[in-house]
Amino acid sequence: AFLLSCDLPGMDQKDIKISLDNNTLTISGTRKLEHEEKKENYQRIECVFGTFSRSFTLPGTVDTEKIDANVVNGVLKIRLPKREESKPRQIAIK
Repeated sequence: AFLLSCDLPGMDQKDIKISLDNNTLTISGTRKLEHEEKKENYQRIECVFGTFSRSFTLPGTVDTEKIDANVVNGVLKIRLPKREESKPRQIAIK
């Protein structure tokens, strides 16, 4: 199998979209980060918003029906299992 890992710190699973179209795997999402700092004399809030998209052309050996993905600690891991290739067989001569 192939393993695709993407670092997506601070993103929730609901903000990430994975799609497959004509052997092209696309990972996209919207990043919403907010940082707030409160001090005695001031308060500062930073907001970073943005979208991203990355596409990958998959080789013909990937079994697209068995692709699975999960997010753990800000790392998206997509497992792309390979298809079982047809195995050679012996043909008996009669």
